[in-house]
Amino acid sequence: MRKRNNSLTAEHDSATTGTLLDSDPDLKQRPDRGAAGPAACGRRGPAEDRSMGKPFRRLGLVAKLKRIILWLLVVYVSIPFIIKLCPSIQAKLVFLNFVRMPYFIDLKRPLDQGLNHTHNFYLEPEAGLKIGVWHTVPAQMWREAQGKRGDWFDATLSSAHPVILYLHGNAGTRGGDHRVQLYKVLSSLGYHVVTFDYRGWGDSDGSPSEGGMTSDALFIYDWLKQRLDKRPLYIWGHSLGTGVATNLVRRLCDRGSPPDALILESPFTNIREEAKSHPFSMVYRYLPGFDWFFLDAITANNIRFASDENVNHIFCPVLILHAEDDSVVPFHLGKKLYNMASQSKSLSGHKVQFVPFPSSLAYKHKFIYRSPELPNILSDFLGMTSPGER
Repeated sequence: MRKRNNSLTAEHDSATTGTLLDSDPDLKQRPDRGAAGPAACGRRGPAEDRSMGKPFRRLGLVAKLKRIILWLLVVYVSIPFIIKLCPSIQAKLVFLNFVRMPYFIDLKRPLDQGLNHTHNFYLEPEAGLKIGVWHTVPAQMWREAQGKRGDWFDATLSSAHPVILYLHGNAGTRGGDHRVQLYKVLSSLGYHVVTFDYRGWGDSDGSPSEGGMTSDALFIYDWLKQRLDKRPLYIWGHSLGTGVATNLVRRLCDRGSPPDALILESPFTNIREEAKSHPFSMVYRYLPGFDWFFLDAITANNIRFASDENVNHIFCPVLILHAEDDSVVPFHLGKKLYNMASQSKSLSGHKVQFVPFPSSLAYKHKFIYRSPELPNILSDFLGMTSPGER
């Protein structure tokens, strides 16, 4: 009897369901909605999945960004301590002798740089220490220079043409492009140009130091003097080379034999002030303890390049060239050095001249050689006639 009642109930429910389906066409068309039950509630469409995934992706990007910022902060804080503990790193950053540009240049072949009247050779300022030297003769002699050996180039130093000893700055070699362009300009004006790579630069032996750079420059100067037969010998320094140049001239003046003139292109006062003004120091310049972390590390390597002190001990004409848009050695440092030189007692009675180049010319740190006024500036300062008037 109970079974029959259950059967009747089931039939009644089935009939009721059928009636509902007949009366509601929508239910007929969506038969799975009721059948899906709880499973349907747990399932989401693609659009819903995408909208739910966006916050998670956003959180992942934020976490990555935080990690990057944390690593940058760790590096930023670590660098001052690393340099303080290893001051030799700071010395490498001052000299940058390991940066050799242009790459793959063969310094034995200045002809590859368009210098077809230049002789490459090597000298030994100390036993077992070889440094590479270039001698570019005046452009008027380039035809004669073709195919000539070192003896011929040496002999030309006794000609009527004056000589410029060029001391380059940090990074690169004597074959750097802006340096080569300056050699060409000076050669076209009738000068011999002798330049070299300090110990530790280019294909020269040894390791760099301020004392070593100055000793190399003094050796080359004396080597030239022995061959010049009282012809004018000028010293031209650029950037870090201006520090070497004032060191050299101070030594020459101390022994009573100053050069005929000193030309400083893009100079600074001393290496501490230059390091503080250099673009690389911008991110640390206002950090408490900047001097202790960075500048004292330079001093610890016995690197000073104190041109501001040297100008009080030299006595020869001084010409300073500086571009107002120089971002490597700021213009105000060159101007400051000039002000010190013009007030120096040792330079009293000697010509001290400062030539600024406006920012509009875009000569920056190393393109003063492009100035069409440079020949006139040099001839006026050095008291020389132009090559065409000789």
